[in-house]
Parts: sequence; structure tokens; C-alpha cells
Amino acid sequence: MGAWISFVPLMVLLLAAAAMDLRSRRIPNWLTLTVMGTGLAQAALPWTGITLWQSFAGLALGFALMFALFVLGALGGGDVKLMAGVGAWVGAWPVLLVFAGASIVGMLIVLAQCAARGRLMVLMRNTGLLVLQLLHIRALGVQSVAESGSSCRSVDKPLPYAVAVLIATALVLAMPHRLPWS
Repeated sequence: MGAWISFVPLMVLLLAAAAMDLRSRRIPNWLTLTVMGTGLAQAALPWTGITLWQSFAGLALGFALMFALFVLGALGGGDVKLMAGVGAWVGAWPVLLVFAGASIVGMLIVLAQCAARGRLMVLMRNTGLLVLQLLHIRALGVQSVAESGSSCRSVDKPLPYAVAVLIATALVLAMPHRLPWS
């Protein structure tokens, strides 16, 4: 339970990011940079459970995991920076778990949005088309796949991915035996 206390600032920042993302579908730079900066700062303290090296590795991995999705137009830049910030707080292995969890939670949110609007079949068709294009990315080029990905959106508003990141981070932190420094 004591380990959770050190992550209260992260959870407060993620809660703010989720609220802003829900309201405007944007996460401001000042907030994502604060998440990154506080993650690196807490790692520099001698009594934390993560080293500065682990924090930088988590930041880099969090950024790299999301950047490919950003290039394809699946996520915004704020989502990329937010995951990098989470990585700065938790390190490389846990940010990989957060990424996987956020992907699942995000998928569930999209399915719920589409079901509520009666657009599940549109989502399935567009997903199939995008997968086919990804399989042929060398022949089509990244730009072509990115353009078709953004035109295949099956919901009226983009996914508030910060909500998925908040939920996944809480789940990963609730399982301290999964964290390498526990």
C-alpha cells in the first residue's frame, strides 16, 4: 500500500489528462510535459523505487510504442507524450504493460462507442480494410496507409486515449508484484 502513495501525483495528473481528453479530445503540452518532468524528477530522488536510467528507458519506450500509432494517424501527439510521461514514472517493463492494458481498454471503449451508435459493422469493415493495407504497407507506402486509417474512423469523435491510459496505469500499479522494483 505504501508504494501507491508515491504514485499519487502521477494518478492526479492522469486524471486531469483524462478529464481534458474527454472534454476536448486534446491533452495540453503543459500537462504532458509535467507528467514527463515529474517522472524524471521523482526517479532522481534517492528513496524512490526507480533509477534515473529506468525512468529514461521508460520514457523512451513509452514514446516509441505510441509514435508508430501517431504516424498512422491513430492517436494524437498528446497521447504519445502522455505515455512517455507514464514511462518516466514507472520504467520500461511496466510501461509496456500499461501500453498493452491501454490498448485493450481503448478497444473496449471504441467497441462501446460504436455499439451505442449502431456502427459496429462499419467498425469491423474499416478494421478489416486497415489490416489488409497494413499487410501491404511496403507496396502502398506509409502515407497511403495513414491517410486511409484516418478516413476509416468509425466514430464521430476520436478515442479519449488518456482515459484508457489512466485505467491501465491504475491496474498495473495495483499489481505491485508485477513491477520489477517491488
